[in-house]
Amino acid sequence: MLIKSGESMLLVIDMQERLVPAMLAPARTLKNTALLIEAARELDVPVLLTEQYPEGLGPTVPEVARVASGYPVFPKLHFSCMQDAAIAGAVEASGRSQIVLAGMEAHICVVQTAASLLEDGYEVFVASDATASRSAESEQACLHRLSAAGVGIVTTEMVVFEWLAKAGTASFKKMLPRIK
Repeated sequence: MLIKSGESMLLVIDMQERLVPAMLAPARTLKNTALLIEAARELDVPVLLTEQYPEGLGPTVPEVARVASGYPVFPKLHFSCMQDAAIAGAVEASGRSQIVLAGMEAHICVVQTAASLLEDGYEVFVASDATASRSAESEQACLHRLSAAGVGIVTTEMVVFEWLAKAGTASFKKMLPRIK
């Protein structure tokens, strides 16, 4: 199934100051998350951000917060975003049936959120190059588990080009230099 800009939303999970430095390939993860947010903004895809216990883990990192300016940020304590009533309500209120996930940690909050979204009937996609854990084993276990459960394991470029749908548009021309 294709990821369609008019049917999807982007959920950025817990890209926070005290988490990011401990992750594998944090620069790659932040770069790709920023690209997803920029593409979402260009194509009118709703974006939500979460912060796990921000008093302890700090706010969203500046690299992501800058490009996400104006989008709602939800503090949470549950590992699954969908166990938080405010976040679940915002996802439902979006009216979107496809949810693209990026975030940290893959094997904790991302996997639990994806599982909850599946249980709630959403089509779920995880941008593997915009998602991270502290260890390669945890990250791979998460992606294998989610794939087996029916979650689409995709890359940032897959999401962006599926959202764009065709070349030659104003949005395509605007995003192309950012992708190269």
